[in-house]
Amino acid sequence: MVREQYTTVTQDIDLDRTENKYVYKIGIYGWRKRCIYLFILLLIIILIVNFALTVWILKVMWFSPSGMGHLLVTQNGLRLEGESEFLFPLYAKEVHSREDSSLLLHSPQNVTINARNDTENVTGRLTVGPTDVKTHGQHFKLNSNRGKMLFSADETEVVIGSDKLRITGPEGAIFEHSVETPLVRAETFKQLRLESPTRSLSMDAPNGVQIKAQTGGIEGSSQMDVLLHTIEGMIMLDAETVRLPKLPLGKQDGSGDLQKLYEVCVCPDGKIYSAAANVKSMCQKYNHICH
Repeated sequence: MVREQYTTVTQDIDLDRTENKYVYKIGIYGWRKRCIYLFILLLIIILIVNFALTVWILKVMWFSPSGMGHLLVTQNGLRLEGESEFLFPLYAKEVHSREDSSLLLHSPQNVTINARNDTENVTGRLTVGPTDVKTHGQHFKLNSNRGKMLFSADETEVVIGSDKLRITGPEGAIFEHSVETPLVRAETFKQLRLESPTRSLSMDAPNGVQIKAQTGGIEGSSQMDVLLHTIEGMIMLDAETVRLPKLPLGKQDGSGDLQKLYEVCVCPDGKIYSAAANVKSMCQKYNHICH
């Protein structure tokens, strides 16, 4: 094996090596390095404080995967446990309580429930104030738990759908206009009184008007006239005794008051008077009372 080595020798020639006159150091040194370390330390402190505050807020507000505190998120909506206070209006499609408790709405001023349409106009309103309850709407309807209509009201009429309307006030009920009902009855052992202090009282029915007192009497009084009117039928007084104590008495001049029997006479205009009874009718003789 042959190994060749080449050596170049230059004699009498001096080659000076070039030395760099400037030296550049790579990196951060001095006060800049200390500032960077201080800035990094400050960022770490801020990060730790933010993390601690986040953990504290989550713990105080009771955040959980299912909601926040008593406010739980379910498939059907939001579920709120305990008492809650709303500082601004609450918009919801449905609000109901738990099955074993009631729903309580409380406010120091009033509680207002509004219903709006697609154009954000109020179509219905229920306001519960400290002294009154007001409702605004085109139609008001109250149903029972079985769906039966109990009360209905609009601009034209008010309908009571219950089987019985009971008024227990000592002054009864005052109606400014007409009332339509199939039956007006007083409580047991109480008196029924129909009165019109300043106007007339009228009772009308398409098939008939029946006034009945089971254990007492019937009394009708008026300042002016009492009219009993029928178009096609008749007026029948069916009783063992019919008394007309203030019926006008027709008698001749000088006749005494010893007469004990009288007959009832009727004038052509319908006026009723009495006349002394005799073998023959005395109505014609005493008809001067009709003039």
